[in-house]
Amino acid sequence: MKKIFNFVRNKFRRLGPGFITGAADDDPSGIATYSIAGAQFGYQFSWLSFFLIPMMTAVQEMCGRIGMASGYGLAGSIKKYYSKYLLWFTISILFVANTVNIGANLGIMAASIQMLVGFPFFFWLIFITFFTVIMEIIIPYDKYSRYLKWMGLSLLVYGLTAVLSKQDWLQIIRSTFIPHLEFNLTYLMTLTGFLGTTISPYLFFWQTSEEVEEEIKMGKINEFEQSPHVLLSEIKHMQKDTLAGMFFSQLICFFIVITAASTLHNQGIVDIETPQQVALALRPLAGNFSYLLFTLGIIGIGLQSVPILAGGVAYAFAESFGFKEGLAKKFTEAKAFYVTIGISTVLGALMNLIGINAIKALYYTAILNCLVAVPLIAIIIKLADNEKVVGLHKSSNLIRNLAWMTFAFMGISSILMIYNTFIRQS
Repeated sequence: MKKIFNFVRNKFRRLGPGFITGAADDDPSGIATYSIAGAQFGYQFSWLSFFLIPMMTAVQEMCGRIGMASGYGLAGSIKKYYSKYLLWFTISILFVANTVNIGANLGIMAASIQMLVGFPFFFWLIFITFFTVIMEIIIPYDKYSRYLKWMGLSLLVYGLTAVLSKQDWLQIIRSTFIPHLEFNLTYLMTLTGFLGTTISPYLFFWQTSEEVEEEIKMGKINEFEQSPHVLLSEIKHMQKDTLAGMFFSQLICFFIVITAASTLHNQGIVDIETPQQVALALRPLAGNFSYLLFTLGIIGIGLQSVPILAGGVAYAFAESFGFKEGLAKKFTEAKAFYVTIGISTVLGALMNLIGINAIKALYYTAILNCLVAVPLIAIIIKLADNEKVVGLHKSSNLIRNLAWMTFAFMGISSILMIYNTFIRQS
Protein backbone atom coordinates (compact mmCIF):
# COMPACT_ATOMS: atom_id res chain seq x y z
CA MET A 1 0.00 0.00 0.00
CA LYS A 2 2.85 2.38 0.87
CA LYS A 3 4.49 1.71 -2.50
CA ILE A 4 1.23 2.47 -4.31
CA PHE A 5 0.81 5.69 -2.32
CA ASN A 6 4.38 6.79 -3.07
CA PHE A 7 3.93 5.97 -6.77
CA VAL A 8 0.72 8.03 -6.99
CA ARG A 9 2.28 10.89 -5.01
CA ASN A 10 5.34 11.01 -7.26
CA LYS A 11 3.21 10.99 -10.39
CA PHE A 12 1.03 13.75 -8.97
CA ARG A 13 4.08 15.86 -8.15
CA ARG A 14 5.15 15.72 -11.79
CA LEU A 15 1.88 17.25 -12.92
CA GLY A 16 2.06 20.97 -13.65
CA PRO A 17 0.23 23.73 -15.53
CA GLY A 18 -1.86 21.30 -17.58
CA PHE A 19 -3.36 19.62 -14.52
CA ILE A 20 -3.85 22.93 -12.69
CA THR A 21 -5.61 24.32 -15.75
CA GLY A 22 -7.89 21.28 -15.95
CA ALA A 23 -8.81 21.44 -12.28
CA ALA A 24 -9.47 25.19 -12.53
CA ASP A 25 -11.85 24.44 -15.41
CA ASP A 26 -14.33 23.08 -12.85
CA ASP A 27 -14.63 26.49 -11.19
CA PRO A 28 -17.83 27.70 -9.47
CA SER A 29 -19.19 28.65 -12.90
CA GLY A 30 -18.59 25.08 -14.06
CA ILE A 31 -20.16 23.55 -10.94
CA ALA A 32 -23.26 25.73 -11.37
CA THR A 33 -23.61 25.12 -15.12
CA TYR A 34 -23.09 21.35 -14.88
CA SER A 35 -25.56 21.22 -11.97
CA ILE A 36 -28.13 23.16 -14.00
CA ALA A 37 -27.62 20.77 -16.93
CA GLY A 38 -28.17 17.74 -14.70
CA ALA A 39 -31.15 19.29 -12.92
CA GLN A 40 -32.90 20.36 -16.13
CA PHE A 41 -32.14 17.43 -18.42
CA GLY A 42 -31.23 14.53 -16.15
CA TYR A 43 -28.50 12.33 -17.62
CA GLN A 44 -28.91 13.72 -21.15
CA PHE A 45 -25.79 15.92 -20.98
CA SER A 46 -23.46 13.19 -19.68
CA TRP A 47 -22.30 12.39 -23.25
CA LEU A 48 -20.79 15.84 -23.58
CA SER A 49 -18.44 15.29 -20.63
CA PHE A 50 -16.21 12.79 -22.42
CA PHE A 51 -16.96 13.94 -25.96
CA LEU A 52 -15.17 17.23 -25.22
CA ILE A 53 -11.94 15.74 -23.82
CA PRO A 54 -10.09 15.50 -27.19
CA MET A 55 -11.28 18.96 -28.21
CA MET A 56 -10.29 20.80 -25.04
CA THR A 57 -7.02 18.86 -24.88
CA ALA A 58 -6.13 19.94 -28.43
CA VAL A 59 -6.76 23.64 -27.71
CA GLN A 60 -4.94 23.62 -24.36
CA GLU A 61 -2.04 21.63 -25.84
CA MET A 62 -1.65 24.33 -28.48
CA CYS A 63 -1.58 26.99 -25.76
CA GLY A 64 1.02 25.07 -23.78
CA ARG A 65 3.18 24.55 -26.86
CA ILE A 66 3.03 28.25 -27.78
CA GLY A 67 4.27 29.20 -24.31
CA MET A 68 6.99 26.55 -24.13
CA ALA A 69 8.41 27.09 -27.60
CA SER A 70 8.21 30.89 -27.80
CA GLY A 71 8.79 32.10 -24.25
CA TYR A 72 5.79 34.40 -24.75
CA GLY A 73 2.30 34.35 -23.29
CA LEU A 74 -0.67 34.36 -25.63
CA ALA A 75 -1.03 38.15 -25.74
CA GLY A 76 2.72 38.55 -26.19
CA SER A 77 2.72 36.19 -29.16
CA ILE A 78 -0.17 38.04 -30.80
CA LYS A 79 1.59 41.37 -30.20
CA LYS A 80 4.83 40.16 -31.77
CA TYR A 81 3.49 38.33 -34.81
CA TYR A 82 0.13 39.91 -35.62
CA SER A 83 -1.51 43.35 -35.82
CA LYS A 84 -2.11 45.61 -32.84
CA TYR A 85 -5.82 45.67 -33.71
CA LEU A 86 -6.02 41.91 -33.20
CA LEU A 87 -4.17 42.36 -29.90
CA TRP A 88 -6.61 45.03 -28.65
CA PHE A 89 -9.56 42.90 -29.72
CA THR A 90 -8.13 39.89 -27.89
CA ILE A 91 -7.34 41.56 -24.59
CA SER A 92 -10.62 43.49 -24.63
CA ILE A 93 -12.80 40.40 -24.89
CA LEU A 94 -10.58 38.59 -22.37
CA PHE A 95 -10.92 41.47 -19.89
CA VAL A 96 -14.71 41.52 -20.19
CA ALA A 97 -15.09 37.74 -19.97
CA ASN A 98 -12.67 37.32 -17.07
CA THR A 99 -14.02 40.26 -15.07
CA VAL A 100 -17.58 38.94 -15.33
CA ASN A 101 -16.32 35.45 -14.45
CA ILE A 102 -14.43 36.77 -11.41
CA GLY A 103 -17.50 38.62 -10.20
CA ALA A 104 -19.74 35.57 -10.57
CA ASN A 105 -17.25 33.31 -8.78
CA LEU A 106 -16.72 35.74 -5.90
CA GLY A 107 -20.49 36.14 -5.64
CA ILE A 108 -21.20 32.42 -5.26
CA MET A 109 -18.32 32.03 -2.78
CA ALA A 110 -19.71 34.85 -0.62
CA ALA A 111 -23.28 33.55 -0.92
CA SER A 112 -22.17 30.04 0.06
CA ILE A 113 -20.34 31.23 3.17
CA GLN A 114 -23.31 33.40 4.12
CA MET A 115 -25.58 30.36 3.71
CA LEU A 116 -23.41 28.44 6.14
CA VAL A 117 -22.46 30.90 8.88
CA GLY A 118 -24.56 34.02 8.38
CA PHE A 119 -23.35 37.65 8.37
CA PRO A 120 -24.13 39.97 5.43
CA PHE A 121 -23.31 38.89 1.88
CA PHE A 122 -21.17 41.98 1.22
CA PHE A 123 -19.04 41.32 4.30
CA TRP A 124 -18.00 37.97 2.86
CA LEU A 125 -17.64 39.41 -0.63
CA ILE A 126 -15.14 42.00 0.61
CA PHE A 127 -13.30 39.41 2.73
CA ILE A 128 -12.98 36.86 -0.09
CA THR A 129 -11.94 39.53 -2.61
CA PHE A 130 -9.05 40.85 -0.56
CA PHE A 131 -8.02 37.42 0.68
CA THR A 132 -7.53 36.08 -2.85
CA VAL A 133 -5.55 39.16 -3.95
CA ILE A 134 -3.25 39.09 -0.92
CA MET A 135 -2.71 35.34 -1.27
CA GLU A 136 -1.58 35.67 -4.86
CA ILE A 137 0.81 38.51 -4.02
CA ILE A 138 2.55 37.09 -0.94
CA ILE A 139 2.86 33.37 -1.77
CA PRO A 140 5.92 32.49 -3.94
CA TYR A 141 5.07 30.84 -7.26
CA ASP A 142 6.64 27.44 -6.53
CA LYS A 143 4.52 27.10 -3.37
CA TYR A 144 1.51 28.73 -4.99
CA SER A 145 1.52 26.28 -7.92
CA ARG A 146 1.63 23.31 -5.52
CA TYR A 147 -1.24 24.83 -3.54
CA LEU A 148 -3.32 25.25 -6.70
CA LYS A 149 -2.74 21.63 -7.65
CA TRP A 150 -3.90 20.27 -4.29
CA MET A 151 -6.93 22.59 -4.20
CA GLY A 152 -8.14 20.89 -7.36
CA LEU A 153 -8.56 17.63 -5.46
CA SER A 154 -11.41 19.19 -3.46
CA LEU A 155 -13.57 18.40 -6.49
CA LEU A 156 -13.33 14.65 -5.81
CA VAL A 157 -16.22 15.05 -3.37
CA TYR A 158 -18.54 14.98 -6.39
CA GLY A 159 -17.12 11.63 -7.43
CA LEU A 160 -17.84 10.17 -4.00
CA THR A 161 -21.36 11.58 -4.03
CA ALA A 162 -22.06 10.19 -7.51
CA VAL A 163 -21.03 6.71 -6.39
CA LEU A 164 -23.01 6.85 -3.16
CA SER A 165 -26.16 8.25 -4.79
CA LYS A 166 -28.77 5.89 -6.18
CA GLN A 167 -28.02 5.94 -9.91
CA ASP A 168 -29.64 4.41 -12.97
CA TRP A 169 -26.32 3.19 -14.39
CA LEU A 170 -27.91 1.61 -17.47
CA GLN A 171 -29.43 4.98 -18.39
CA ILE A 172 -26.12 6.70 -17.62
CA ILE A 173 -24.25 4.39 -19.99
CA ARG A 174 -26.87 4.91 -22.68
CA SER A 175 -26.79 8.71 -22.28
CA THR A 176 -22.99 8.80 -22.18
CA PHE A 177 -22.47 6.90 -25.42
CA ILE A 178 -25.51 8.08 -27.38
CA PRO A 179 -25.50 11.88 -27.86
CA HIS A 180 -28.76 13.69 -27.23
CA LEU A 181 -29.52 16.95 -29.06
CA GLU A 182 -32.47 19.32 -28.98
CA PHE A 183 -32.96 22.62 -30.77
CA ASN A 184 -35.15 24.52 -28.33
CA LEU A 185 -33.81 27.64 -26.61
CA THR A 186 -33.44 26.10 -23.14
CA TYR A 187 -31.33 23.22 -24.42
CA LEU A 188 -29.20 25.42 -26.68
CA MET A 189 -28.47 27.89 -23.87
CA THR A 190 -27.45 25.04 -21.58
CA LEU A 191 -25.33 23.50 -24.35
CA THR A 192 -23.60 26.82 -25.04
CA GLY A 193 -22.98 27.39 -21.35
CA PHE A 194 -21.67 23.83 -20.99
CA LEU A 195 -19.20 24.43 -23.82
CA GLY A 196 -18.19 27.85 -22.53
CA THR A 197 -17.47 26.73 -18.99
CA THR A 198 -15.53 23.70 -20.29
CA ILE A 199 -13.45 25.41 -22.99
CA SER A 200 -12.92 28.84 -21.42
CA PRO A 201 -10.85 31.79 -22.68
CA TYR A 202 -9.09 32.38 -19.37
CA LEU A 203 -7.62 28.87 -19.50
CA PHE A 204 -6.00 29.65 -22.87
CA PHE A 205 -4.07 32.62 -21.48
CA TRP A 206 -3.31 30.99 -18.16
CA GLN A 207 -1.69 27.79 -19.44
CA THR A 208 0.34 29.61 -22.10
CA SER A 209 1.86 31.93 -19.49
CA GLU A 210 2.30 29.21 -16.86
CA GLU A 211 4.37 27.09 -19.24
CA VAL A 212 6.70 30.10 -19.50
CA GLU A 213 6.71 30.38 -15.70
CA GLU A 214 7.79 26.74 -15.56
CA GLU A 215 10.68 27.49 -17.94
CA ILE A 216 11.76 30.33 -15.64
CA LYS A 217 11.37 28.12 -12.57
CA MET A 218 13.65 25.47 -14.13
CA GLY A 219 16.26 28.10 -15.03
CA LYS A 220 15.95 27.62 -18.78
CA ILE A 221 15.20 31.34 -19.23
CA ASN A 222 15.34 34.30 -16.88
CA GLU A 223 12.40 36.31 -18.14
CA PHE A 224 9.33 36.27 -20.37
CA GLU A 225 10.05 36.94 -24.07
CA GLN A 226 13.27 34.92 -24.01
CA SER A 227 13.30 31.93 -26.35
CA PRO A 228 14.04 28.66 -24.51
CA HIS A 229 15.51 25.55 -26.07
CA VAL A 230 12.70 23.02 -25.86
CA LEU A 231 13.22 19.29 -26.23
CA LEU A 232 10.65 17.01 -27.85
CA SER A 233 10.52 15.01 -24.60
CA GLU A 234 9.46 18.17 -22.75
CA ILE A 235 6.70 18.82 -25.26
CA LYS A 236 5.48 15.24 -24.81
CA HIS A 237 5.48 15.65 -21.02
CA MET A 238 3.40 18.82 -21.38
CA GLN A 239 0.96 16.95 -23.61
CA LYS A 240 0.57 14.17 -21.03
CA ASP A 241 0.17 16.75 -18.26
CA THR A 242 -2.50 18.56 -20.28
CA LEU A 243 -4.35 15.35 -21.12
CA ALA A 244 -4.33 14.37 -17.42
CA GLY A 245 -5.75 17.77 -16.48
CA MET A 246 -8.47 17.71 -19.12
CA PHE A 247 -9.46 14.13 -18.27
CA PHE A 248 -9.66 15.02 -14.57
CA SER A 249 -11.73 18.08 -15.42
CA GLN A 250 -14.26 16.15 -17.46
CA LEU A 251 -14.42 13.25 -15.04
CA ILE A 252 -15.50 15.72 -12.35
CA CYS A 253 -17.91 17.31 -14.86
CA PHE A 254 -19.45 13.87 -15.49
CA PHE A 255 -19.84 13.27 -11.75
CA ILE A 256 -21.49 16.66 -11.20
CA VAL A 257 -23.98 16.08 -14.03
CA ILE A 258 -25.06 12.61 -12.88
CA THR A 259 -25.14 13.69 -9.21
CA ALA A 260 -27.45 16.61 -10.02
CA ALA A 261 -29.54 14.33 -12.26
CA SER A 262 -30.01 11.62 -9.62
CA THR A 263 -30.80 14.06 -6.81
CA LEU A 264 -32.17 17.41 -8.01
CA HIS A 265 -33.79 16.25 -11.28
CA ASN A 266 -35.34 13.17 -9.72
CA GLN A 267 -36.79 15.36 -6.93
CA GLY A 268 -38.35 17.68 -9.49
CA ILE A 269 -35.87 20.52 -8.86
CA VAL A 270 -35.17 21.68 -12.41
CA ASP A 271 -34.77 25.42 -11.95
CA ILE A 272 -31.80 26.18 -9.67
CA GLU A 273 -31.86 29.64 -8.10
CA THR A 274 -29.80 29.37 -4.89
CA PRO A 275 -26.58 27.79 -3.56
CA GLN A 276 -28.76 25.81 -1.15
CA GLN A 277 -30.39 23.99 -4.06
CA VAL A 278 -27.02 23.11 -5.59
CA ALA A 279 -25.81 21.91 -2.18
CA LEU A 280 -28.74 19.48 -1.99
CA ALA A 281 -27.00 17.36 -4.63
CA LEU A 282 -24.40 16.41 -2.00
CA ARG A 283 -26.94 15.25 0.56
CA PRO A 284 -26.53 11.51 -0.24
CA LEU A 285 -22.90 11.78 0.87
CA ALA A 286 -23.09 14.30 3.69
CA GLY A 287 -26.72 14.38 4.82
CA ASN A 288 -27.40 17.61 6.67
CA PHE A 289 -23.70 18.46 6.32
CA SER A 290 -24.16 18.83 2.57
CA TYR A 291 -24.20 22.62 2.90
CA LEU A 292 -20.84 22.52 4.69
CA LEU A 293 -19.38 20.18 2.10
CA PHE A 294 -20.64 22.29 -0.80
CA THR A 295 -19.34 25.51 0.76
CA LEU A 296 -15.90 24.02 1.36
CA GLY A 297 -15.78 22.77 -2.23
CA ILE A 298 -16.86 26.14 -3.65
CA ILE A 299 -14.31 27.98 -1.51
CA GLY A 300 -11.55 25.52 -2.41
CA ILE A 301 -12.01 25.66 -6.17
CA GLY A 302 -12.94 29.36 -6.05
CA LEU A 303 -9.65 30.20 -4.34
CA GLN A 304 -7.98 28.37 -7.21
CA SER A 305 -9.96 29.82 -10.11
CA VAL A 306 -10.28 33.51 -9.15
CA PRO A 307 -6.49 34.08 -9.03
CA ILE A 308 -6.17 32.24 -12.35
CA LEU A 309 -8.82 34.49 -13.91
CA ALA A 310 -7.19 37.64 -12.57
CA GLY A 311 -3.72 36.33 -13.39
CA GLY A 312 -4.78 35.72 -17.00
CA VAL A 313 -5.80 39.37 -17.35
CA ALA A 314 -2.55 40.53 -15.72
CA TYR A 315 -0.40 38.41 -18.06
CA ALA A 316 -2.25 39.75 -21.11
CA PHE A 317 -1.96 43.38 -20.05
CA ALA A 318 1.70 43.02 -19.06
CA GLU A 319 2.60 41.57 -22.45
CA SER A 320 0.55 44.18 -24.28
CA PHE A 321 1.95 47.22 -22.45
CA GLY A 322 5.44 45.91 -21.79
CA PHE A 323 5.65 45.87 -18.00
CA LYS A 324 7.28 43.15 -15.90
CA GLU A 325 5.15 40.08 -15.31
CA GLY A 326 5.12 36.77 -13.51
CA LEU A 327 3.98 35.11 -10.30
CA ALA A 328 7.59 34.07 -9.74
CA LYS A 329 8.44 37.73 -9.13
CA LYS A 330 7.97 39.60 -5.89
CA PHE A 331 5.53 42.49 -5.71
CA THR A 332 8.37 45.02 -5.78
CA GLU A 333 9.67 43.48 -9.02
CA ALA A 334 6.36 43.49 -10.90
CA LYS A 335 4.14 46.11 -9.26
CA ALA A 336 2.02 46.83 -12.35
CA PHE A 337 1.40 43.11 -12.87
CA TYR A 338 0.12 42.60 -9.32
CA VAL A 339 -1.84 45.86 -9.34
CA THR A 340 -3.63 44.60 -12.48
CA ILE A 341 -4.53 41.42 -10.60
CA GLY A 342 -5.96 43.50 -7.78
CA ILE A 343 -7.91 45.84 -10.07
CA SER A 344 -9.48 43.04 -12.12
CA THR A 345 -10.50 41.18 -8.94
CA VAL A 346 -12.04 44.27 -7.34
CA LEU A 347 -13.88 45.22 -10.55
CA GLY A 348 -15.28 41.70 -10.70
CA ALA A 349 -16.43 41.96 -7.09
CA LEU A 350 -18.19 45.27 -7.83
CA MET A 351 -20.28 43.49 -10.45
CA ASN A 352 -22.23 41.97 -7.56
CA LEU A 353 -23.59 45.43 -6.70
CA ILE A 354 -26.10 45.16 -9.53
CA GLY A 355 -27.88 42.45 -7.57
CA ILE A 356 -27.93 39.63 -10.13
CA ASN A 357 -28.68 36.15 -8.77
CA ALA A 358 -25.38 34.35 -8.05
CA ILE A 359 -26.32 31.09 -9.77
CA LYS A 360 -27.71 32.85 -12.84
CA ALA A 361 -24.58 35.01 -13.01
CA LEU A 362 -22.42 31.89 -13.17
CA TYR A 363 -24.66 30.38 -15.85
CA TYR A 364 -24.71 33.46 -18.09
CA THR A 365 -20.95 33.85 -17.61
CA ALA A 366 -20.49 30.37 -19.05
CA ILE A 367 -22.56 31.35 -22.10
CA LEU A 368 -20.45 34.50 -22.55
CA ASN A 369 -17.28 32.39 -22.37
CA CYS A 370 -18.47 30.27 -25.28
CA LEU A 371 -19.10 33.32 -27.46
CA VAL A 372 -15.67 34.77 -26.61
CA ALA A 373 -13.79 31.48 -27.03
CA VAL A 374 -14.74 30.99 -30.69
CA PRO A 375 -12.55 33.76 -32.25
CA LEU A 376 -9.77 33.06 -29.72
CA ILE A 377 -9.55 29.42 -30.80
CA ALA A 378 -9.03 30.49 -34.42
CA ILE A 379 -6.17 32.78 -33.31
CA ILE A 380 -4.59 30.00 -31.22
CA ILE A 381 -4.72 27.55 -34.14
CA LYS A 382 -2.87 30.04 -36.35
CA LEU A 383 -0.24 30.77 -33.68
CA ALA A 384 0.42 27.09 -32.95
CA ASP A 385 0.95 26.44 -36.67
CA ASN A 386 3.28 29.40 -37.23
CA GLU A 387 6.93 28.36 -37.46
CA LYS A 388 8.01 31.84 -36.31
CA VAL A 389 6.17 31.26 -33.04
CA VAL A 390 6.73 27.57 -32.24
CA GLY A 391 9.72 26.73 -34.43
CA LEU A 392 9.78 23.06 -35.34
CA HIS A 393 7.03 22.24 -32.85
CA LYS A 394 4.08 22.91 -35.15
CA SER A 395 0.72 21.25 -34.66
CA SER A 396 0.16 17.71 -35.84
CA ASN A 397 -2.69 17.07 -38.25
CA LEU A 398 -4.68 15.39 -35.46
CA ILE A 399 -4.33 18.32 -33.06
CA ARG A 400 -5.07 20.87 -35.79
CA ASN A 401 -8.20 19.01 -36.98
CA LEU A 402 -9.50 18.59 -33.43
CA ALA A 403 -9.02 22.30 -32.75
CA TRP A 404 -10.92 23.27 -35.91
CA MET A 405 -13.69 20.85 -34.90
CA THR A 406 -13.84 22.65 -31.55
CA PHE A 407 -14.07 26.00 -33.30
CA ALA A 408 -16.90 24.73 -35.55
CA PHE A 409 -18.85 23.00 -32.77
CA MET A 410 -18.74 26.00 -30.44
CA GLY A 411 -19.41 28.42 -33.28
CA ILE A 412 -22.46 26.54 -34.57
CA SER A 413 -23.83 26.14 -31.05
CA SER A 414 -23.44 29.90 -30.43
CA ILE A 415 -25.13 30.79 -33.73
CA LEU A 416 -28.06 28.43 -33.08
CA MET A 417 -28.54 29.89 -29.59
CA ILE A 418 -28.44 33.48 -30.87
CA TYR A 419 -30.84 32.62 -33.69
CA ASN A 420 -33.33 31.04 -31.27
CA THR A 421 -32.97 33.94 -28.82
CA PHE A 422 -33.31 36.95 -31.10
CA ILE A 423 -34.88 35.77 -34.37
CA ARG A 424 -37.00 32.69 -33.78
CA GLN A 425 -38.49 34.13 -30.57
CA SER A 426 -39.42 37.45 -32.23
